[in-house]
Amino acid sequence: MAFAIRRGLLAATVLLFAGACDASAGGAEVTAPSPTGEARQACEALADELPDEVDGQERGTASVDSPFVAVWGDPAIVLRCGVARPAALTPGTESYDPIGADVLGVNDVFWLPEERSDGVRFTTVERAFFVEMTVPDDYAPEVNPLLDVAAPIIDHIPPDALNSPPDADHDDHG
Repeated sequence: MAFAIRRGLLAATVLLFAGACDASAGGAEVTAPSPTGEARQACEALADELPDEVDGQERGTASVDSPFVAVWGDPAIVLRCGVARPAALTPGTESYDPIGADVLGVNDVFWLPEERSDGVRFTTVERAFFVEMTVPDDYAPEVNPLLDVAAPIIDHIPPDALNSPPDADHDDHG
């Protein structure tokens, strides 16, 4: 298992979309992203390969039936594929800070962690399309669920040449 912190990134342009998640009786309340084109195809392929269990939590049901959303456990660990670029990496936003943004590497997938009041939202970087995983504080350390989704992300969400460091080795993953 490899962990690394990296500073500074460039990110590919993806449509802006905001989502929210919390638990409800009909499954985890989640807003599904709406990726198109290659992002849609990559996210659909990712959905087919996501594990039945993440961090010891069984796959559950979300409030929306979408191949771009997956949930595990209660409270829900939520994965959304085809989300918008994080604000910290979006020029013109108040929180834009590509140099100061800490990035966490987990098994060759790099994530931008963003603290929330109830946990951490991680968004992939150095990938052609953004995948977001929101992990409630109940699952501390919140990084653990990322281990279980790293391989399918590597296999189905291609690296972005503009965002990959020159020494990154992505050749054996796609």
